[in-house]
Amino acid sequence: MRLLFAALILVAGLAPAAADNGLVVKKSAHGVAETLDRLEAIVEKNGLMVAARIDHAAGAKKAGMEMKPTQVLIFGNPKLGTPLMLSNREVAIDLPMKVLAWEDADGTVRIAYNDPAYLKSRHGIADRDEVFGKMAGGLGKLTDAAVAE
Repeated sequence: MRLLFAALILVAGLAPAAADNGLVVKKSAHGVAETLDRLEAIVEKNGLMVAARIDHAAGAKKAGMEMKPTQVLIFGNPKLGTPLMLSNREVAIDLPMKVLAWEDADGTVRIAYNDPAYLKSRHGIADRDEVFGKMAGGLGKLTDAAVAE
């Protein structure tokens, strides 16, 4: 029984999961720019709308500060987001979805995004489980493809 419990803990530790702050975090096999280039191409190929891409390190440089590579891609699908906003307009503060990519102190590149289950809870939306399920599945697939070797 202890062996089974230890194996479950090990497997759970390997899978990306939402932390207490509602973020799903994954490690990327690529640099920050390449990771988001890949994600942007995949997003567009799947017919989603890219709203913006923000390079925070470039902004920091313009302000006279140094920051390791840090970028955000903002994208969405009005067919999924609109029903959520019809249930609770406040969810619009979290939509369209954002994926953050950054390089940490040891050079590891990671991405993070809000877990749709967290958004569901945060905004008290109880009538759109199917939409949140589609969002979670889609984000998982899109980001897995972007970070894969």
